[in-house]
Formats: sequence, structure tokens, C-alpha cells
Amino acid sequence: MSIGTLSMQSVPDGSEVVATSAEAAELASPPLLILDAVTAFLDARNLGSGPLSWAQIGDGQSNITYRLERGGEVFVLRRGPRPPLPRSTHDMVREARIQQLLQDRGIPVPKILAVCEDESVLGVPFYVMTFLTGMVITNVIPEALSSPEQRLATSNAVVDTLVQLHAVDAAAGDLASFGRADGYLRRQVERFSALWEINTTRSLPDVARLGTWLADNLPSSQQASVLHGDYRPGNLMFHPGAPARVTAVLDWEMAAVGDPLADLGYLTATYAEPDSPPSPLELTAVTRNPGYLTRAQLISRYQDQTSLSLDALPWYQTLALWKASIFCEAIYTRWLKGERPNDRLFAPSLDAGVPQLLAQARVFAGLSPAPR
Repeated sequence: MSIGTLSMQSVPDGSEVVATSAEAAELASPPLLILDAVTAFLDARNLGSGPLSWAQIGDGQSNITYRLERGGEVFVLRRGPRPPLPRSTHDMVREARIQQLLQDRGIPVPKILAVCEDESVLGVPFYVMTFLTGMVITNVIPEALSSPEQRLATSNAVVDTLVQLHAVDAAAGDLASFGRADGYLRRQVERFSALWEINTTRSLPDVARLGTWLADNLPSSQQASVLHGDYRPGNLMFHPGAPARVTAVLDWEMAAVGDPLADLGYLTATYAEPDSPPSPLELTAVTRNPGYLTRAQLISRYQDQTSLSLDALPWYQTLALWKASIFCEAIYTRWLKGERPNDRLFAPSLDAGVPQLLAQARVFAGLSPAPR
């Protein structure tokens, strides 16, 4: 986490991430946070008063999130990366809107305080939301939730919150505008198949092989639901004390209306359990420890609360890892081109990590390794 005030801040490659408007005018690359412009935006909406301090939250692999404080009040600003942006990605206005709609339907999400569609402020749209106190569980088990009972409660809350989301009527009101459930799965396969060739510099035949298998074995969707798109423990905020309970679902960039088993497939395919192989998407390693539900138990708990057949779940798990291999390859290619100069860990690991994802996808699909 980076801490700063109204002064220019640089990252190791020399590109400024925080600056004033006057400083920004002299820079070749626009800063991510122009603090006097943000201060004026907050003033116009009566959000705090006085000098602004900031702290970056997380690593900012995709969208970037900042903790802002002024006059004792704390907010969170979320924005996309620097332009140019791929079409239909990093849509902050859409991301804010779906959270507003879901909050009205009882889903735990941060409250959206203001949305800026004017790109002249930061170069991209952004939104400001409430700052929530809580815990995101990744590699360390929180002391308050470390007992066997609370580990089980944590796992149960992960599943129960997903069931709650999928129970929202996706055809009602403005939620219906967030996507067409009909044909969702076929569009996913076609879209990601097309993305591979433009995002890679190497040959990995399993991508085409798995894409063909997915297209040839397309299941019939049983229900239309709001999908989170990146549903995993690391995108959930838990209350800081026992009993374990989810206070907010975070990071709605991939949200859509479609087949709910796509979320369950992603959650379970990327879930870490004691015997699961290593993966670039193992972002909550604590679930390898005793006391947390296994992948099979997650599936069983979801099944107990829905009327959906899960017979085709391996297809959705294959889809999740196949899609992940394609968007991870895009990150790896950008790194090879020098477009991620500060990424010294994640992107380099994808040289071997993307083939690992494809190998795991083959297992879910029941496909043997390709001949060498």
C-alpha cells in the first residue's frame, strides 16, 4: 500500500501515478490520480473537506483502487487503467450501476457515493464509494476467524452469498439491461476463442483443442442470474470479528447476466484445497488448511440451496480455466512487450502458469494430454 499527499509520486519505471494538474500537463504519460482534480470533484459533491491524503489499495493488476481521506472522512475511488482500453472492458459507470441495483436488492456491496463520466477529470471514468472496515482473506487466516468453527463458517458464507446473488431476479427492472442470458455460454466461447490469436506470441495447441471441446459440448442454461464473473474468497470482505459473515462483495468488473453455473464453475475450479495443483489463480491459499470446505463440499452446499442440476459443472469449470488462460496470456504478452515494467512476479510466472491452467482445464474436460 502506498501512502501520499498532494505531491507527485513515481513508480520504479519513472511513470508518475499521482500528480497535480500542473505537473500532469508536463508528463508524457497521464498520472492515475490527479489529486487537485479529485479534490474539486469531491467538493462539488460535499464528500469531505480540507486536504486530501491517499493510499493505493491492492496491486492494481487491472482496475486501480485508492483509499482517500479528508477531514476525517474516508472514501474509496476506483478507476480503470490508462487508455487505450479494450472495448467493453474497465467500464466504471457500468460497474457502479450494477452495485447500486444490487444494493437495492439486499446484496452486500459498498454504497456508491458518486460516479464521474467526465473523462477530462482523470482521463477515464471513475466512481467513489464508501470505505468499509473489514477483512479480505487471502494468505493469512484472521485471528478472529481461525477456530475450526469459524473456518467452516467462512466457507459457508462464501457459498451462501453466491446463492443469494444468484437468487436475485435478473429479468426485473434495470438489471435486465446488463446482458442477454440467452446464448451467454456460446458467446463466451466464441469471444474468447477470437481473443487468443491477438493476445499471444506462442503456440499452445490446448487452447484451440479446449475451445472446440467447449463449443461441441455446450450445456443448456437452466436459469438466468446476475453473475459476478470473478467470484472467489479474495473478492469478499468479511466482518472483522466472529461469527464469519460477508459484509461486501467487491470488484464487479466482470458482472453480467447469464448462466449462474459460470460463477460456481469459476469459484470451484480456482479453489485451493489440500491436494489441488498450484495455479496462477490461487489467490486465497488459506483454504488449503484444515477446517475449510473442500471443493466437493462447496458444490454440495450450493446444490442443497438451489434446484439446479450440477451434472454439467465440469464443463463450466473447464470454461473458467480456459478463459483464465486466455486473459492471463494477454497479461504475459503485455509484459513481454515491456508494457508492465513494474510487474516482477505475476506476469513472469505466466510463462509456465498459462500451460498449468490449460492442463488443469483438460482434467475437468476429461481430455488426455495432447501428443508431443
